[in-house]
Amino acid sequence: MPVNILGISAFYHDSAAALVTDGVITAAVQEERLSRRKHDPSFPKGAVRYCLDEGGISLRDIDYLVFYDKPWLKFERILETYIAFAPKGLVSFLMSMPVWVKEKLFLSKMIEKELAGIADDMGSSEGFRGRILYAEHHLSHAASAYYPSPFERAAVLTIDGVGEWATTSCGVGSGNTLKLVEEMHFPHSLGLLYSAFTYFAGFKVNSGEYKLMGLAPYGEPVYTGLIYDRLLDLKEDGSFRLNMEYFEYPVGLKMTGRGFETLFGGPRRKPESPVTRREMDIARSIQEVTEEIMLRMARHIHDETGEKNLCLAGGVALNCVGNGRLLREGPFDNIWIQPAAGDAGGALGAALSVWHDYLGMERRPVPGDSMRGSYLGPSYSTEDVESFLKAGGLEYERLAEDDLMKRVASHINDGKVIGWFQGRTEFGPRALGNRSIIGDPRSPQMQSIMNLKIKYRESFRPFAPAVLEERAADYFVLDRESPYMLLVAPVREGHRRAVTRKEEGLFGIDKLNVPRSDIPAVTHVDYSARVQTVSRDTNPMFWRLIKEFEGLTGCPVLINTSFNVRGEPIVNSPKDAYLCFMRTEMDYLVLGDFVLDKSRQRPLATDNDWQSEFGLD
Repeated sequence: MPVNILGISAFYHDSAAALVTDGVITAAVQEERLSRRKHDPSFPKGAVRYCLDEGGISLRDIDYLVFYDKPWLKFERILETYIAFAPKGLVSFLMSMPVWVKEKLFLSKMIEKELAGIADDMGSSEGFRGRILYAEHHLSHAASAYYPSPFERAAVLTIDGVGEWATTSCGVGSGNTLKLVEEMHFPHSLGLLYSAFTYFAGFKVNSGEYKLMGLAPYGEPVYTGLIYDRLLDLKEDGSFRLNMEYFEYPVGLKMTGRGFETLFGGPRRKPESPVTRREMDIARSIQEVTEEIMLRMARHIHDETGEKNLCLAGGVALNCVGNGRLLREGPFDNIWIQPAAGDAGGALGAALSVWHDYLGMERRPVPGDSMRGSYLGPSYSTEDVESFLKAGGLEYERLAEDDLMKRVASHINDGKVIGWFQGRTEFGPRALGNRSIIGDPRSPQMQSIMNLKIKYRESFRPFAPAVLEERAADYFVLDRESPYMLLVAPVREGHRRAVTRKEEGLFGIDKLNVPRSDIPAVTHVDYSARVQTVSRDTNPMFWRLIKEFEGLTGCPVLINTSFNVRGEPIVNSPKDAYLCFMRTEMDYLVLGDFVLDKSRQRPLATDNDWQSEFGLD
């Protein structure tokens, strides 16, 4: 009988479930995609049900359920931290302790109760009969990075906010063994340092870090010296100690305090208020410090292990600018980054750790990696989509694949914005061509249009280019694949546009309207781009569309951004996609073989019978 291992992450942010069957990654999805609650931290009921359905099994077929961290160790850290900082943090302590005492310290009972509820919901007479295990948080991250990678052996680096005690860990993977040999401990954390600046710049912690990274090229690193002098003591090996006088996160309900405000010239920016030069300079400064720390850590691990390959995971591994510098300037020949590098990926890593570490089963690396392009979430058949369209009485057209590609490529060439919905949803925070909004990268206006009229987000945020894998090196200084949009690379000189002397003198957001290349909508103000290379083997539909666009225009690049609006998860179902399409200024929606023209749709109105009947209100 096959061995089924269910990995779960929950109760902090980005809850998820992943199913590994005989060592093969069968399914993985974040709970937010199903619950429609951004960064949903709750027990991943929907994600577990999906994994069971995708695997064609029931709970009684699960041999091991593994949670991605160890609650008793985390409780120990929280308790010791409160004691160390007492009496500071009393309010936070009183708020958090009841939850721990009632629920989190007795997690096995909570899990068994939740699983019993899932069995009842699925109409199963038999529930979970397997064994519940717990993996350490950073081991889960490390396993998610090493085991799916294409390497026979590699150094492994995980960097995030905090797990139980560890905030950074490094080790070596070889064959089916993975050993972590060094750690940094809370409260000294690169992830929390970056989040503190995210908070101070007026963005939301655990989701606004992307904004801070995108804002950085608009500013100057004027605070870098101040950060090194006052906030952290950085060593040559990348380890550091933070000056905790300036931070509130160990026991408070906010990240920074008054000392931080004094240091950086005033209170934190109020959310939704205008972004000023200070925030731009702060973003640039902490980004450069983060990159330097990442480079020092990588050099140290390389010196200690002698390995040629590096695997990365943890939330900081989503800093694709830092990853790009690691690739170009670091000591490793090859780098592989887990696409679900944050807590969601911990569910997958925990499951893989049981298969290889706990059960001692053989590991067989595959070319590329074993993530299947990270297309591991739910899919919807042609029949499912057509049933949805008919039930809503929607106007649509069904096209053969060749005609679909020609039609969509032509619409993009005409400056239209397309919602693109195909196959299985992506696992991780990036849309990789199955739940994407796409457009023409050659348009100087497209970045602003898509940010303000489609995504409803800050105008300064850059978009990513999806480029044919075989043409990537023609447009970007990148000599390898980047399938998961986790590497930033410079646009090649031949595609750049020289700026005028007047344009060079612009500052901040004024730089946004200056075209930097012949693909300006995906070229950031520093001539960089967050590249996704698209393979014919991994995603043939998306590859065909880009190829059709290239045949029409000569350009093998499309804008690819996630199919959602600000504050909402990436769409999962045809219903989610249709609602997002109708509530934005997208022009066309493609659901599998079906094309919907916005101009032919009835406006959404909650009093329409067909909407309330189908749940579209």
